[in-house]
Amino acid sequence: MRADAARNRIRLLEAAARLVAERGPEHLTMEAVATAASVGKGTVFRRFGDRNGLLMALLDHSERLHQESFLTGPPPLGPGAPAVRRLEAFGTATLRHLAAHRAVLLAAEPEACKRFEAPPRRLYLTHVTALLREAGSGGDAELLAHTLAGYLDVALLHHLTRQRGMPLDRLEAGWLDLVARVTRG
Repeated sequence: MRADAARNRIRLLEAAARLVAERGPEHLTMEAVATAASVGKGTVFRRFGDRNGLLMALLDHSERLHQESFLTGPPPLGPGAPAVRRLEAFGTATLRHLAAHRAVLLAAEPEACKRFEAPPRRLYLTHVTALLREAGSGGDAELLAHTLAGYLDVALLHHLTRQRGMPLDRLEAGWLDLVARVTRG
């Protein structure tokens, strides 16, 4: 990426982050970002494609950090711990990640038929499938991973915490119980 293009991207993302912090992601528009960054609206569309692309770019940094934590970070979340401990840590860390970025994640959520193809979700499924196999959980690890990943869904998290009033620590305890039941063998 050219230096001026990289600077423009950073300026656009900073403007978008400011707007989200001030008004919430539901009020984020390509035009508002262009105005806040002092560029033409076409520049924003060329850089990010659409509003969803812009929201995903905003999430990219935090998602990369989360992925690094479970792929290469220290145990128990990263390699070096038993598979069941890693699975437990992955779920609680992912619930916290979703809670911290809930508003932007919900705004960037792809339409229903595309949500299972989003790269972060595919990586989560691959990771959980591998941990289930390593833990010797038995059964169809891939289908079981999809079931477990359903628990780690931002829309479900929002429903349970905001609409049903459940605290995050209750969801974390539920994850640990679910992992224990699934990996009991």
